[in-house]
Amino acid sequence: MKIAQIAPLFERVPPKLYGGTERVVYNLTEELVRQGHEVTLFASGDSMTSAKLVACSNMALRLDPSVQDPIPYHVMMLEEVRRQAADFDFLHFHIDLLHFPLIRDFANRTVTTLHGRLDLPDLRPFYASFPDIPLVSISHDQRKPMPPVNWIATVHHGLALDVLPFTDHPKGGYLAFLGRISPEKRPDRAIEIATRLSVPLKMAAKVDKVDEPYWRSKIEPLVRRNPNVEFIGEIDERQKAEFLGNALALLFPIDWPEPFGLAMIEAMACGTPVVAFRCGSVPEVIDHGVSGFVVDSMEEALKAVEDIGRIDRRSVRATFERRFTARRMANDYLDIYHGLEGGRQRVMAIHPTSESGARTAFTRVA
Repeated sequence: MKIAQIAPLFERVPPKLYGGTERVVYNLTEELVRQGHEVTLFASGDSMTSAKLVACSNMALRLDPSVQDPIPYHVMMLEEVRRQAADFDFLHFHIDLLHFPLIRDFANRTVTTLHGRLDLPDLRPFYASFPDIPLVSISHDQRKPMPPVNWIATVHHGLALDVLPFTDHPKGGYLAFLGRISPEKRPDRAIEIATRLSVPLKMAAKVDKVDEPYWRSKIEPLVRRNPNVEFIGEIDERQKAEFLGNALALLFPIDWPEPFGLAMIEAMACGTPVVAFRCGSVPEVIDHGVSGFVVDSMEEALKAVEDIGRIDRRSVRATFERRFTARRMANDYLDIYHGLEGGRQRVMAIHPTSESGARTAFTRVA
């Protein structure tokens, strides 16, 4: 099948440093190529992929100091998608909502995965205006604020099996915090947990411009005041494997409706258990008592960290392999593509049913 993947331009695919959506798109694209599909990736020009790359900006917009406004670049990308749209059996969008008016005439062979939070007040009237566009959620919890729309599936994220190796015996003796320094991620909670337990905490995180006041006024003073806390900054994939693999646990002390939380399954891939507050997707991702602990209070979080030795790291990795691989994610999406009426009709016209009755275009690796 000929499949287009349309990624955001904020980060390259895969990201050099921080970046969730683009990392998911990378894992999905590479697995689809591995299974023999003809994939075209619309992404930033510095992206690295086995698919055919259509470069829609010179480099990741976040890392390009000359870029002031990301919208023109995404609109230019959509014009290129429009120009090539007839070449694809299926088009898979990962850019939220900019493309909705564009795809009206061929929406029945598209799918849009919504990667962000959906509880913002301006989104409800927008999605109510496009109730027919096929949508995929990344957790069941993510759907709660939405008006009636055309949900066709929920697909949890997945990672390649070998991207983050399993570590059976961590050497670090520290707790880990990975992600963004922002109020909803609650790095202050992570610092409090580690400090009250007298356990080292390493924080590998980026600080967006919008969150710089929060960093300077709230978090940086806490880091300076507590010698057990080390702020590392953004890290790349190689550093992430060592950072997560050698941690006693990942702290995920969020205070917002997290749509998924890729850091949780990145830790699980390393065999590192997760202590996460019960918000958003957390209860869907963490198997309580198996891959970590889901907590409802600071006192429960402290007790969970004290009990973290009860979690078998091999069971954590096994849970990742069972639930959160790129192969499982890609197969879920292939099932979705096959169910899209317009794409199915197109594929059957190009690849008619074989004599044995099997639709040759729909084969995939199990």
